[in-house]
Amino acid sequence: MLLLKPNPSSGVPIYLQLMEQVKHAIETGALRAGEQLPGIRPLAEELVVNPNTIAKAYRELEHEGIIELRQGAGAFVAEHAGTRKDADRLRAAQATVATAIDRLRDRGVTDDEIRRLFEAELSGISRSAGASSARATEGKRRE
Repeated sequence: MLLLKPNPSSGVPIYLQLMEQVKHAIETGALRAGEQLPGIRPLAEELVVNPNTIAKAYRELEHEGIIELRQGAGAFVAEHAGTRKDADRLRAAQATVATAIDRLRDRGVTDDEIRRLFEAELSGISRSAGASSARATEGKRRE
């Protein structure tokens, strides 16, 4: 049985925690291609969370190609999920994120501020502002 354990006080949305835990289970081999995930309602009851939270995590995982949702049958790990190449790519990405976090902390940015910065960047909120800011900074370097 898959062990999912979200932490409501972590500041990270529960559906994102669940997504990361499923991905980790696939990467470590705890979940294998074709294996069925727990049903939405039973899992929501077990974790004491809203079923919509589980459904959102499953939809996002399906969108990323990690799982397949089959009408009336449930959620299953996708056949190509968790390949060695994906695990290596994610490990390298994690190292990049860890380095960025260390640099931000060295500059006095709090974890909460770092989290908000990452979330804003991922949602695209700061991209247009960031692009113009980056161009302005680059222009100043050339002067």
